[in-house]
Amino acid sequence: MMIASRTVLSSPDVAAAKGAAIGVWPFVLGLLLVALLIGAFWLGSRIRRRESAPPRPEEQPRLPESGPVGDVLERREPDEVPTDGDRLRPHDLNAHGNLGSRTSPSQARPRWDEGSSGSFGSGGPGGH
Repeated sequence: MMIASRTVLSSPDVAAAKGAAIGVWPFVLGLLLVALLIGAFWLGSRIRRRESAPPRPEEQPRLPESGPVGDVLERREPDEVPTDGDRLRPHDLNAHGNLGSRTSPSQARPRWDEGSSGSFGSGGPGGH
């Protein structure tokens, strides 16, 4: 008569087998992450190939014959804000795209009073 032999794993063997299985998952996860990154770069390169090429030097914008356009520095007249109590909305304000503002007759820059700080909290003698 033949007796069937059973392989009995001791607890250190079971722990080693579980540890090996647990140690495989980070490796599999790393391989999956690398495959995902490679796929993302591949897809990005395909999309980039379909885009138009950057403009060549001869296609770049050119300066006008008169040269570069300079800045215009001028003082504008302030627009009066109505005080009738109605609430103003952005489209109600002048000089913001729907009406032009006027150049001020005096182009002299306003100066602060001597000894004044010019604005709240910017220094100056204080205690006034």
